[in-house]
Amino acid sequence: MARHLITSALPYINGIKHLGNMVGSMLPADVYSRYLRQRGHDVLYICATDEHGTPAELAAKEQGLPVAEFCAQAHDAQKAVYDGFALAFDYFGRSSSAENREITQHFARKLNENGFIEERAIRQVYSPADGRFLPDRYVEGTCPHCGYDKARGDQCENCTRVLDPTDLINPRSAISGSTDLEVRETKHLFLLQSKLQHEVEQWVARHEADWPQLASSIARKWLNEGLHDRAITRDLDWGVPVPADTWPELAAEGKVFYVWFDAPIEYIGATKEWADQDPENRDWKSWWYEADDTVRYTEFMAKDNVPFHTVMFPATELGVREPWKKVDYVKAFNWLTYYGGKFSTSQKRGVFTDQALDILPADYWRYFLIANAPESDDSSFTWEHFTATVNKDLADTLGNFVNRVLSFSRKRFGEEVPAGGEPGEAERKLGEEIARLLAEYEEHMEALQFRKAAATLRALWSAGNSYLEEKAPWLEIKTDKEGAALTLRTAMNLIHLYAVVSEPFIPATAKTMREAFSLPDDTAVWVTQDEAKALTAVPAGTPFTVPPVLFAKLTDEDLATYKDRFGGESA
Repeated sequence: MARHLITSALPYINGIKHLGNMVGSMLPADVYSRYLRQRGHDVLYICATDEHGTPAELAAKEQGLPVAEFCAQAHDAQKAVYDGFALAFDYFGRSSSAENREITQHFARKLNENGFIEERAIRQVYSPADGRFLPDRYVEGTCPHCGYDKARGDQCENCTRVLDPTDLINPRSAISGSTDLEVRETKHLFLLQSKLQHEVEQWVARHEADWPQLASSIARKWLNEGLHDRAITRDLDWGVPVPADTWPELAAEGKVFYVWFDAPIEYIGATKEWADQDPENRDWKSWWYEADDTVRYTEFMAKDNVPFHTVMFPATELGVREPWKKVDYVKAFNWLTYYGGKFSTSQKRGVFTDQALDILPADYWRYFLIANAPESDDSSFTWEHFTATVNKDLADTLGNFVNRVLSFSRKRFGEEVPAGGEPGEAERKLGEEIARLLAEYEEHMEALQFRKAAATLRALWSAGNSYLEEKAPWLEIKTDKEGAALTLRTAMNLIHLYAVVSEPFIPATAKTMREAFSLPDDTAVWVTQDEAKALTAVPAGTPFTVPPVLFAKLTDEDLATYKDRFGGESA
């Protein structure tokens, strides 16, 4: 089996993330990782909090905390939410780790040795009111491209264009709000991406045909516009320091590496963190350094992160001139909007992940988000759509099927799976349909087509309901008790099958369904085609229990409450 290295965009440290952030990176990566593990692959899913840069300093200042303490607390708070969503990371690290500092400085030294880093004097924004140079995110103003008046000095949140602080119209200090800004000379390190343009183009050309159109088009757009040399250091107190053995003057001035230089390296750093915390000293380099052809590396991210991971970080890896693993497949997502407007961490618009877990268990959100993942276009979250999906798919189609099968069987046949007669034509047709849908589900999951996979999973659940309606055991038992027993036993086997194959989407519910049956020797991790056709994993005589309601239906009152709390339209 292949070895699968999986990473998702690193959540930034300043605050709990919204649902758009969850569905654009970490959740689909988790679903895919879970699926691959079930299919027998060796999987390493790595993520981390992205802790350096201006927003971390600003957020810590706002809370009156030292930045290191703020980041430690924020990391733990984010990790608690991701645990709540049942994200099964192999390791969730921190970009402020010693491992990331070591590897980032190593990359910088190698790039310098190979002629891809240059020290340049530049003119940079200085704020007399603050007594300091202002790094890009410490400068706010109006975007020259789209007119957005809250653009940051590194990137416009509205149009996603990458900026320099001096590009902004009517710039102001993000610290004091002062518009009394000057431009003074200072020195910084630049990554000479222009010298790597041709190599990056060749690398992208070898991969882009396999990537989703969204990822390949963004990468191609950046390359067509030309790669520019970019400053990779900043004037901040918090970050990976420039190594004094290579740049003593800049180190003495307290320069640190730009967050977008060290953050992608943290994927490697977090893997080393994972290894360093294991007593068996796992071989982390086999995943990243001179990784053999069996390692397939898949990245998950929203479209605003795509340029950094398809162009800028590959340029860094190529320039190091060492055999570091580069991404094979970039699963890019569009945006999940809130009633057509953007979810926004900074503007507190939309549903945030901690709030979501306060309202309903994780599986409600996991299923809805993946079933409506913004793969081909932006998707809109509305409470009406969420409520309808929960009620139709989860409560009615799956939850009601499980409850009525087990409840009716217990009532009429007791607390063991009934024997009944031999399977007939209806069971043969059902087995063929389940096997067909399972193959389709596997195909979509292998292709990382999550909306299609969710639709097929829903069709698998619906097939059970269609079978139950056709056989109608509540009527069948009046004239053919053996036939009714067969119907219920077959339906119970469907519940077990659903528990196995639904696990990537709704892991807690899958566990509950599976535990309804007393099968101490049940080690099934997946369902083969033959097993899907036979539906005999749960034999007659197996003790079972009726679990609590799997999914509660959401009422009009619930809907009104949600809309009142979060708003029913975009801001």
